Amino acid sequence: MNKQTLDQIWDLTRQKYGVYLRVIEAIPKDRFHIRPIDGMRTPTELVVHTSGLLRMIAQGVAKGEITADERSDSDIAGGLATRADVIAFAHECWDDASAAVASIGDAELAAMVPTPWEVTFPGHFQFTVLSDEFVHHRGQLYVFARACGAEPPFVWSFGDNAEEFRPA
Repeated sequence: MNKQTLDQIWDLTRQKYGVYLRVIEAIPKDRFHIRPIDGMRTPTELVVHTSGLLRMIAQGVAKGEITADERSDSDIAGGLATRADVIAFAHECWDDASAAVASIGDAELAAMVPTPWEVTFPGHFQFTVLSDEFVHHRGQLYVFARACGAEPPFVWSFGDNAEEFRPA
């Protein structure tokens, strides 16, 4: 993968992230700190994990090493009291990840990037990991939305996203 390919992949990720933000918005305000499915995260914890992972991988490839946030998802989620707080966190993570991706070039994509998961992959492969993780956790969020009585947006309704997340 080269920078041109990464930019194309990131543009599609941007559009998917717009749908993800709309799934978050679909969850009722009073359901963010409950466990809609036993043994799984709360919606807030899931957003913290998903958005945080996106930021962590993008920034890690940019700097040559992916490092984990020392705070747990639960600790971060505990500081997000409202749906608006959760959405603001998701936007912050997106902005940070996008800034990191803008700084990545062919050298960073070719470099071997260590992770906190005791594996090292080339920078370009880390974006495959990011995509797999994002799709997996976004799917969980769809299930959570439905379990909370909400109807999430159609998975490919990119044109209904906020302007900055619509197709170019």
